[in-house]
Amino acid sequence: MDIMLVLSTLFTGKNMLAVVMGTLSGIIVGGIPGLTATMAVALLIPVTFSLSPITGLILMGGVYCGAMYGGSIPAILLHTPGTPAAAATALDGYPLSRQGHGGLALRVSVVASFVGGTFSALLLLIVAQPLAEISLKFGPAEYFLLALMGLAGIVSLSEDNLIKGLISGFLGLGLAVVGTDVISGQLRYTMGVKDLYDGISFMPALIGMFSITQMLELTGYDRIVKEGIDITSIKREKMPPGMGKFISVGTLTGTMVGVLPGEGATIAAFVSYNIAKQISDRKEDFGKGNPQGIAAAEAGNNGCVGGSLIPLLTLGIPGNSVAAALLGGLLIHGLIPGPDLFTQHAHITYGFILSLFLANIVFWIVGMLFAPYFSRISLTPSAILIPAVSTFAIVGAYAMNNSIFDIWVMLIFALLGLLLSKTGFSTSAVVLGMILGPIAEKGFAQALIISGGSIMIFFQSSIARILWGLIAVLLIPPVINIVRRKLKNK
Repeated sequence: MDIMLVLSTLFTGKNMLAVVMGTLSGIIVGGIPGLTATMAVALLIPVTFSLSPITGLILMGGVYCGAMYGGSIPAILLHTPGTPAAAATALDGYPLSRQGHGGLALRVSVVASFVGGTFSALLLLIVAQPLAEISLKFGPAEYFLLALMGLAGIVSLSEDNLIKGLISGFLGLGLAVVGTDVISGQLRYTMGVKDLYDGISFMPALIGMFSITQMLELTGYDRIVKEGIDITSIKREKMPPGMGKFISVGTLTGTMVGVLPGEGATIAAFVSYNIAKQISDRKEDFGKGNPQGIAAAEAGNNGCVGGSLIPLLTLGIPGNSVAAALLGGLLIHGLIPGPDLFTQHAHITYGFILSLFLANIVFWIVGMLFAPYFSRISLTPSAILIPAVSTFAIVGAYAMNNSIFDIWVMLIFALLGLLLSKTGFSTSAVVLGMILGPIAEKGFAQALIISGGSIMIFFQSSIARILWGLIAVLLIPPVINIVRRKLKNK
């Protein structure tokens, strides 16, 4: 690799403009509920026809990085995740905003996002091939156990009321099986509605349970934050101590989950959040405004960016849906994933990877400079905020599939979310069940088919045994805490 050729290819006026414009566009897309990074990258593919391969890839990479960070802004300020991966960020980000610390939450978010994105891009640059080979060792059994590890978070999220948390999780798993069975092709619980043949659309359901539900709850308040927000004091507010440990946990977890083909940033964010809660000395504050949860979740979902590109560039296997859209951008320019990308087209490939570092720098600057001003959104009167957010939510739900049915899904889940929150059930557990249910079901069924019905396949590989150990580590502490609390109450 000729480093001077790579740098001369990257540092041109057109490519620098592509980095900035792509990242800023991604932040905007990520900040609007329903407009996901996948959609934005897919829509950009025809635009790249008129651009050089390196410029087109830089533009799409900037959108990817920007959108993963941008989703945290409405999640923190409005309890409205701009992307599915930001749902975990909302768990602690929004309570901090309600306490008047939205600026601090945004600052923690951008720093964690920057570290997670930069580290994953560094691994992509240095050790892409070995990590891609490790990811190929994951079979259906390992994917089932990975989903099970994520589902263990339901226990952690529901320590205050385990029974209601488990009921919420099972409700999410039940909703996840609606649609067509991926193994047998049989229709399940569709009630003859053709729009349910592919299952319940996740993004409209997420928008309904987080965004519209919160807007309904805000009808009883004049605004999110009652007291005024002093921008000067926000600028002087320092990062909470001890964030490095939780950012590191999220970064490593997000990168490794991102490397696995078919996994996504949403899983990485929730798994990172769950691990952070187990190692924290402030477990009781999670879900009530603990910046440690924001740090882990944001580092996790942004760590997926570089991680998901590792199997894409080396093996041609997309790590997630955004990477699949990027694969289309590679192919239309005649760039075939594999060794040739790192030899014959090295100046393009390494230029693209280095542009990810620049994209992370761009959104870090934007986030640090504008966090105090973004936080003032929480002072907007509810009479203005509720119709504005609801309009964006409806447009976002419709834009996913251009379907009126998805708007009805959003409204139904909004009422369901309101009912669950008022009765003490966990909407986060429902969302976690809906995310991980299809992955767990598919992995479980395929593993049993491969093994001829023997459950020993879930214990055979060394990776499977490691995952069982991690599941135990994640389950035992919250169970002990629950038992201690019950004994204390008695």
